[in-house]
Amino acid sequence: MFEPRAPAPLLAAALILCATAFIALTTLLAKALGTDTFGPPLPALQISHGRFLFAFLAIASVAAARGLRPSGVHWRLHVARTSLGWAGVSLMFASVAFIPLADATAISFLNPVFCMILAIPLLGEKVGPVRWGAAGVALIGALVLLRPTPDSFQPAALLALGAAVVMGLELIFIRKLSTREPPLQILLINNAIGLCIATAAVLPVWQAPTGAQWLALAGVGIAMAAAQACFVNGMARGDASFVAPFSYATLIFAALWDGLAFAVWPDAITVLGAGIILGGAVLLAWREAQLARKTRRTGMTP
Repeated sequence: MFEPRAPAPLLAAALILCATAFIALTTLLAKALGTDTFGPPLPALQISHGRFLFAFLAIASVAAARGLRPSGVHWRLHVARTSLGWAGVSLMFASVAFIPLADATAISFLNPVFCMILAIPLLGEKVGPVRWGAAGVALIGALVLLRPTPDSFQPAALLALGAAVVMGLELIFIRKLSTREPPLQILLINNAIGLCIATAAVLPVWQAPTGAQWLALAGVGIAMAAAQACFVNGMARGDASFVAPFSYATLIFAALWDGLAFAVWPDAITVLGAGIILGGAVLLAWREAQLARKTRRTGMTP
């Protein structure tokens, strides 16, 4: 049985910012691996395999050091959640080889929007006009980033959009698991199952990585494990309504890494589309926080 962490807003914000930097770093390394930066481009499925392999090794080491013994495991939820997570990560890694990191990252912010939409049939949740409005705004931003004209359309952006849909569905299973099992157990089982799925998927396309690519693959996995650890601990030390806005710093780090490593800086369309998506996401987060406070007050009322 685990006890909740004591509230520490500043530490929570710092941890979430660290998580966003690590997440942006994973996409940067995935882009380098999917292009010819460190050698012949690796398939997205192989990059995804590296992410799960090295993340599992890192998290398993921590779990072993803490003497974790998984109990009360909800296997069906884990398998469903991890299958979706693997698919989402693979699609995301495939997209960043072709489009700017800022574009792919901004589109990924549609995750909570798709989660909200999918929660209607799957969880029976009711969605009011404010949340529908926020979803509409965010989707308009995605349409801008897709550049739907013959001269500028980016087909690879559809991969990022597909990743957002799949990860939005994954969030529903994360919601269910987070109230039933401790965070470290969830991370360990998620990465163990993910490694099994990724290993089976990578066999037909496997190619021998160069030494530099092995290091980059390890970097993807370790950075993702660090991001997950920072995120889980940050969420445990601050209210979701407080820490959620800090997660949008991922876009800043993604644009910075892409600019420094590949000299790809956001253009006007990226700034416009990302700004619209951020506006919708912030509105949705604000509304969710309002509803959460209302629910707590109602629960406290005799």
